[in-house]
Amino acid sequence: MPTLRKNSCARYLAPAVLSLAWALSPASAFPPPPETPTATRWPLITKPLEIPASQGPALGSNDFTLTLWLKADDTGDLPTGDLLSRYDPATRRGFHLTLKSSAGVTSSQPNHRHLQFGIDDNHASPWQNHGQPGKALLAFALATHAGSLYAGTCEPGPGQSGRVYKHAGETIWTDCGAPDGSNTVTALAEHQGKLYAGTGRYRLAGSSLPESPNQTLGGRVFRYEGGTTWTDCGRLPDTEAIGGLVTFRGRLHASSLYRPAGFFRLEQNGSWTTLPVPQGMANDKQEPKRPVALTVHEGALLAGSYDGGHVHRWNGTTWTDLGQLGNNTQTYSFAHHRGQLHVGTWPSGRVYRLDTKTPGTPVWTDIGRLGDELEVMGMLVHNGRLIAGTLPLAEVYSHESGTTWKKLARLDHTPEVKYRRAWTMAEQAGRVFCSTLPSGKVWSWSAGHQVTWDQSFPTGWHHVAAIRTSDRLRLFIDGKPVAEAKDPAIAHWNLDTNTPLRLGTGENGPLHGVMRQVQIHTTELSDSDLAKLAKVPPTD
Repeated sequence: MPTLRKNSCARYLAPAVLSLAWALSPASAFPPPPETPTATRWPLITKPLEIPASQGPALGSNDFTLTLWLKADDTGDLPTGDLLSRYDPATRRGFHLTLKSSAGVTSSQPNHRHLQFGIDDNHASPWQNHGQPGKALLAFALATHAGSLYAGTCEPGPGQSGRVYKHAGETIWTDCGAPDGSNTVTALAEHQGKLYAGTGRYRLAGSSLPESPNQTLGGRVFRYEGGTTWTDCGRLPDTEAIGGLVTFRGRLHASSLYRPAGFFRLEQNGSWTTLPVPQGMANDKQEPKRPVALTVHEGALLAGSYDGGHVHRWNGTTWTDLGQLGNNTQTYSFAHHRGQLHVGTWPSGRVYRLDTKTPGTPVWTDIGRLGDELEVMGMLVHNGRLIAGTLPLAEVYSHESGTTWKKLARLDHTPEVKYRRAWTMAEQAGRVFCSTLPSGKVWSWSAGHQVTWDQSFPTGWHHVAAIRTSDRLRLFIDGKPVAEAKDPAIAHWNLDTNTPLRLGTGENGPLHGVMRQVQIHTTELSDSDLAKLAKVPPTD
């Protein structure tokens, strides 16, 4: 690892050398920045870089500013990750500046290229009840789009149908309409700047509840046009319910929740292409397997399945079976933590991590059972913590280390039912939201303090700045303020740790992209200083 040396214009300046992990361009390649207080600087980051704790800037409880130019991967084949991070998971202390995408959180793609800046000193909020969207038995799908949280509901009663609602704060949900007459909106995903919804006839017997009298088939995908208007993008062949939505290689992909197995791609002309489905052994013969939950990982699309507890990898042409996870029969959800894929299962209630120790040979590591639960549903990383929801008690757990999980809360106490589910999750406005069955309520919680820009981060070069002061966090894009979160309680939070300062990686995994002119300023920069830093974008 290169040694950092002192410089008159910066506390530390990395030497202009090329190593296996990172590279620097000559200082002459950049316009001189405006005069600013002492700062730590890295002209170019193309691969993850770790700075030992003893050589990084001490931030403590002081004000500081992070600034950089970012060009993020925009293919949709690789999940985004941390820009800068210094965090100790054992003490829950530190900070993250992140470009967050989540997919395969049960059926949905809840966050797409959202900029997040979070700090923590081992603090967490109480859980907040945001009420019931409409007459929901549950919010089957959650997703954040264009700054707002949307919920797709299962409303199975007589004369009811699944709808989409936009969260308007507290317990207020604005009705965005019913895409079709089926009882559930099963999946939500942002694709090419638009919100898409998949519909279905959800079979409530799968949750040990009476079946819905509404027998209208779903299996359609719709594009949201605002208000209560939805454009029908077509019904998928032999599909009564959409099982998952995800963007991969610039195309929206969808799967079938029920048999027959189905996997489909939305083409630029608006038509759907029927794609192959995974095959596997059952009853001593090859049978098609349902790819249900969908995510992207290391340049491929990965699918969970309700037929045998396997995970399958799609490279755009063929499927590869990555094996069965323990003795499980269903793989329910995905999360990316520290760059590794994590999968929730039924009926063991365990999470497995994909450790590919030999190229092409998948190794699944059991990282523990969540209490005495049977199924792991919605799962994502929130401000450095891997959290997951469960069945049958609708509990939420945080992964501590090794195989240890800590229960955070039980969210549904409906009496006299067999199953309660903490179904799916999404992040919005610095909090993580979780839906529940059968109460139909949506809850939120926050670890530490976080500010988020809940818009899809644009392509090309853009200047990013994040500021921590005694009572607030702020985000800037291209020299303009875009988000702010205030909390006087953070004044004395100490962010110093014995862990390395990481550039281009962290708890959310590696960044897929390039950063230039990365700077850590040990003070709050003014809006005018940030505008000057954002004036001249880099050239490729």
